[in-house]
Amino acid sequence: MEKQRAALVTGAGKGLGAAFARGLAADGCAVMVNNRSHDGQPSSAKHVSDTLIAEGFTASHDDHAVDGEGAADAIIGHAIETSGGLDVLVLNAGITGPAAKVGALTDADIRAVMEINFHANTALIDAALPYLMASAAGRILFIASSAGLYGVRGRASYAASKGALIAYARTLADELARSSVRVNILAPYAATNMTAGQGETLNQSLHPDNAAAAAVWLTRPVCQRTGEIWLAGADYFGRAAAMESLGGGTPGATADWFGENVKQLSAMENGREHSGAEAAFADFFQRAQNIPTE
Repeated sequence: MEKQRAALVTGAGKGLGAAFARGLAADGCAVMVNNRSHDGQPSSAKHVSDTLIAEGFTASHDDHAVDGEGAADAIIGHAIETSGGLDVLVLNAGITGPAAKVGALTDADIRAVMEINFHANTALIDAALPYLMASAAGRILFIASSAGLYGVRGRASYAASKGALIAYARTLADELARSSVRVNILAPYAATNMTAGQGETLNQSLHPDNAAAAAVWLTRPVCQRTGEIWLAGADYFGRAAAMESLGGGTPGATADWFGENVKQLSAMENGREHSGAEAAFADFFQRAQNIPTE
């Protein structure tokens, strides 16, 4: 009998994390539901876990805050102790931070968001990677945001944290490309407690469950794609990518020449994407070496 895959989902006490946990459990995983506990309140992670167990799935829960002292080792250690291994890691825990324009944010505000959205995740990767490497099909899914691709007014610290997470995840995917571990990024659109505070108009089609299909497939053993950014929401899915224009050049280029040709240089019709910065530079430099001399 094939061993049941073991999955850990952080920030899964509600919203998107709970939806991912439900999807993975239905897909056959033994799921550990992680979410920070709050004094005097019932454990949201236990509630999701108990619900899954009542529905006939295999689940457990963990109440550590991802940014707590020693939390990464404690969370991963708990997962290994419970399931004997780790095959799937979904890094969903995060906060938006205060709504404020650049200049009104304090350094403490920015650092608090980065601590949870970025540093806590890198610590979890450090703790989990040996176990994921030992798995026949280790899968890591970073939950990011389109804010990390484009920025978002009034949420610079949140956008910066997600942008950093995307760059980190793509670097990790490149470094692990020759291993069996696959790493991808999901930027979901969903109506959650987090987004409700941003004054957005949302409807039922944006239920968190309607973004879960991508998370489930990207963490399956059959998924061999890696280093990709996916958008998901309202049962609609698409891929995002960093693109470079074909560009152009001329010997002895001047600022005037650049300005005269800026429209053509910026055209993205024949744009291309790259697996990493090294590949991007190699392609750019090759094009630069082919500038016509006359």
